[in-house]
Amino acid sequence: MRIMTLSVTVIVKNEEDRIADCLSSVAAIADEIIILDSGSDDRTVEICKQFTDKIFITDWPGFGIQKQRALDKAVGDWVLAIDADERLTPELADEIKAALDNDPVEVAFKTKWAVVLFGKQLNYGRSSRYVTRLFRREGARFTEDFVHEKIIFSEGKVRKLKNRLLHYSIRDYEHLLYKNRLYAWLGGKKRYEAGVMGGGLFGASVRAVLVFFQVYILRRGFLDGSVGFLMAVMYSQAAFNKYAALWSLRRKS
Repeated sequence: MRIMTLSVTVIVKNEEDRIADCLSSVAAIADEIIILDSGSDDRTVEICKQFTDKIFITDWPGFGIQKQRALDKAVGDWVLAIDADERLTPELADEIKAALDNDPVEVAFKTKWAVVLFGKQLNYGRSSRYVTRLFRREGARFTEDFVHEKIIFSEGKVRKLKNRLLHYSIRDYEHLLYKNRLYAWLGGKKRYEAGVMGGGLFGASVRAVLVFFQVYILRRGFLDGSVGFLMAVMYSQAAFNKYAALWSLRRKS
């Protein structure tokens, strides 16, 4: 049985406060670590050099193209494409290693997020979503979406891993507001360019209510306490802002 090799890819910019923990969590199982930096002006690159010499400085073309650039540089049989704000738990790292050591028939593995926010690990709401981070390199590619890119891989079996991927997506409340605004605008712009109608401000309001109901009630965000309530409100607000942005762009045109 041939030993499977693993490439870890990470795209970064100004992640000096998070990148060391990210890379430390994958170092023991990675055969290579590939970093694409899009112009950090802090200590991000310096910190990355402690883990790998495969560091490439690039422009910023958007998430999809940048992640594809990193994938193009990988040589491993398998690729773990994670973000700088994500970390493997020791249990997840062991589970990944065991899966690859057994010469898996799968083409990809999914793992459930565990968002950590304001010192609390969220286990419900959108924190309970499965994401695909581990996949066979051959035949895989990222879509070219500027934001909310997707990974496309060869047809075959996809298995869910048991252990969760820690996601430290928010530094503080100011950062939460910034990301909410940024992704709402980019999401609205993406839909405008795709010719989506959106339903105007009434449609934006309806979506906001539905998102809150989905996150807080259907996905049991209420079990995450006050932080769960805050996240349901923020997801709802982001949904409204995204379609309000679409409305404003259509109105402007």
